[in-house]
Amino acid sequence: MQSKQWNVRGDSLEYSEKPVPALGDNEVLVKLQGASLNFRDILITQGKYPFPLQPGVIPGSDGAGTVLAIGKRVTRFSPGDHVVTIINQHFLAGHQDERTLQSGLGASLDGTFRTVGAFDEQGLVAMPACLSFVEASTLSCAGLTAWNALFGLPGRKVQAGDWLLTLGTGGVSLFAVQLAKTVGARVISTTSSEEKANILRKLGADHVINYRESPDWGLVAKQLTGGVGVDMVVEVGGATTLAQSMASLRMDGMMSVVGFVGGDDTPTAMPTLLDCWMNLFTARGVSVGNRLQMEEMCRAIEANPDKLRPVVDERVFRLEQLKEAYEYLAGGHHKGKVCIDISI
Repeated sequence: MQSKQWNVRGDSLEYSEKPVPALGDNEVLVKLQGASLNFRDILITQGKYPFPLQPGVIPGSDGAGTVLAIGKRVTRFSPGDHVVTIINQHFLAGHQDERTLQSGLGASLDGTFRTVGAFDEQGLVAMPACLSFVEASTLSCAGLTAWNALFGLPGRKVQAGDWLLTLGTGGVSLFAVQLAKTVGARVISTTSSEEKANILRKLGADHVINYRESPDWGLVAKQLTGGVGVDMVVEVGGATTLAQSMASLRMDGMMSVVGFVGGDDTPTAMPTLLDCWMNLFTARGVSVGNRLQMEEMCRAIEANPDKLRPVVDERVFRLEQLKEAYEYLAGGHHKGKVCIDISI
């Protein structure tokens, strides 16, 4: 059997057709039918990814498809099952460690930008039946990161009545809005245009701030809570947004730091760890999540298919158009997840 696939070659991508390796005893052979892109994929091709990276790796962490065959020791899946990947293939439950960081799809292990792939049975979950393959492929990184950011820390989970601040209309932020509204939280979101603001309002955002018109959007968000401050920020921007995110928080609030899509330029006023004490808030780094959390999220989606349907950009690419998809994502014009339909 042959597989069409992309490989990272230096700072570029190479498309080819290769034989599918022999299936291991604990592996599942998957016909991939949907995949989605993340900012992480761009960092990998730029050589800026801060975690282990295999030379010539097949990129892509997010994928969904149908099981074609199973190894002789596989017990979790059968041929014909619909499955979704998790990023860290060995991160099943509990806390992240060095071993689980070494198991990242599309980085240290071959990923999902291919037509057929073998995956460890432990690194897959059952796909929500209410979603298409393309929709389900968005869950692996953005969906799970949002779930972990909101609900992953015992005793500090977002709940009904809480105020949440999200930044922009990237995948993690949109999932965070949807998840928060499902549990009854109140959401303030930032964006740069009225068109994107309408997307946020349709998902249930209670207030939307245009950060171009309101550069002190952190203080504006705090005012919207009656001057108390938000309970949690899902911080995706990094150095360029941290100060405003901090300004929005209530005393003893929570900042879930999940990335730096705003770039890695460091402004002189970027907060430091000492600010956590001086402003009495908690900052928590979030690196996606584990398989147990992924399974919890998938059950929540099946229970709320209308409220938690992933937002997919109207432009969906074919596998051979992957370079165009990267450029589209990097350009920042997408509205929802940038996805690959591998069935076409």
